[in-house]
Amino acid sequence: MVKHETKYCPKCNKEFECKVGSISLCQCTTVNLTTEERQFIQSKYDDCLCANCMKDLKTTFHNQQFNNKLKRILGVHYKQEK
Repeated sequence: MVKHETKYCPKCNKEFECKVGSISLCQCTTVNLTTEERQFIQSKYDDCLCANCMKDLKTTFHNQQFNNKLKRILGVHYKQEK
């Protein structure tokens, strides 16, 4: 029997179904992550996230990477948007 579990996303508290017993059908497989993106998310959360939050954190990761590159290039002239 395939095991599915109801979970709550630790970021947005939205309920979702984790399909650990048939991982290829789980909602998380709709989000493709690089190793670096996965490590970034794992550094912030210990449990499964809903697909929307995974996409949001993927965007956050890339925004941080972009801002870090700008800071290295611009040095003291860099002003981060709030």
